[in-house]
Amino acid sequence: MIGPDVKLPKHVLHFEVCLYLSLLIDSLTAALLDTMPEDISESGARLLNLTNAVLILFVFYMIWLAAHRRKGWARMVLVVFLLLSTASLVTAIGENGVDFGAFVDLVSVALSAVGLGFSYTGDAKGWFDSAPV
Repeated sequence: MIGPDVKLPKHVLHFEVCLYLSLLIDSLTAALLDTMPEDISESGARLLNLTNAVLILFVFYMIWLAAHRRKGWARMVLVVFLLLSTASLVTAIGENGVDFGAFVDLVSVALSAVGLGFSYTGDAKGWFDSAPV
């Protein structure tokens, strides 16, 4: 059964909380830290901000689909985003070292990794294995 009356298993709830916290950190980082390239035009900056907002909404929807609609493919999309974020973080640390922005991104990636780990272990396995088609 799917719906508001269904209680999420503990590991699925941990998955959801960790990923929403990670997404909150990413959102605040995008909004508060000056991460725009210096040579970008005003229209380019608006487009980059719009792209960030769309990606944040997309990831939010993927988390919700995975946790509440038991969509395993949404978890896989989140794993791909984690891999891309990790590669981006490693590149940024290689170029700039560990500054405040990289540390915040490291915390966000770690939360995502822990949350996704929860989604593949414990009572979450049964939650996704018994998902209705």
